[in-house]
Amino acid sequence: MSDRKQDQPDPSQQRQTALSRWENEGGAVSGRLQGGLVAGEARSEIPQLTNTELVQLRIRVIALENLVITLLAHASDRQLDLAREMAGYISPRPDSTHHPLTVHAATHMIDLVERACRFRPGTPS
Repeated sequence: MSDRKQDQPDPSQQRQTALSRWENEGGAVSGRLQGGLVAGEARSEIPQLTNTELVQLRIRVIALENLVITLLAHASDRQLDLAREMAGYISPRPDSTHHPLTVHAATHMIDLVERACRFRPGTPS
């Protein structure tokens, strides 16, 4: 049983690994070059989304947000605190440029937690 526990990464290490993937999004990297590319990054052709694809993405985001709210409504207080803490990780670092999308994403994460709190069992309406 102890071998199995050793195979599992530390939760804080898992969280840091996940967050490190976000560091190149939303202006979180201070080393951006003119044109939005980081040194050594190759430019690839990304086709424009069609209106139908955009509508489908919006539908999926709405569904996912409501699913996250449902899950957070049944989360422990510690999990809710952790979700709030995670929002701080995607906020721009002090030496980085504040990108509106990054700031908005962090604010939106907090909003999802607060909305979920309204649906927690035992919470007066």
